[in-house]
Amino acid sequence: MEKCGITVDDVPFLAVELRIVPTTAGRLLRFRTNVDDWVDCGPEHRLRFEPEPETGGLKPYLHVRRDLWAKVTRALFFDLVDLGEERAIDGTAMFGVASSGEFFAMAPAAALGDISR
Repeated sequence: MEKCGITVDDVPFLAVELRIVPTTAGRLLRFRTNVDDWVDCGPEHRLRFEPEPETGGLKPYLHVRRDLWAKVTRALFFDLVDLGEERAIDGTAMFGVASSGEFFAMAPAAALGDISR
């Protein structure tokens, strides 16, 4: 058996499927990764949205386990935007998405015009 190193350009996984599960506490966003792991988005598995300087857009990520993250595919990111809503956080209107009672802010609501270009 040979040993070899693996270099990861960004993150080791992709989130490739999204299921929206209604619960008594609101909706749950359930993601499937490219290695067939199902991850329920919430306090233990957060979404984060990183600025993408090259395009002026956002790169979405889902926490899978330990320090491992999955990049959310572009198609699923559009689904998340469709599910998005505005909420006030510390006096600022933020656009984001909710899952398992948590709100994951994408960007200030005032910046939406800039991001959608």
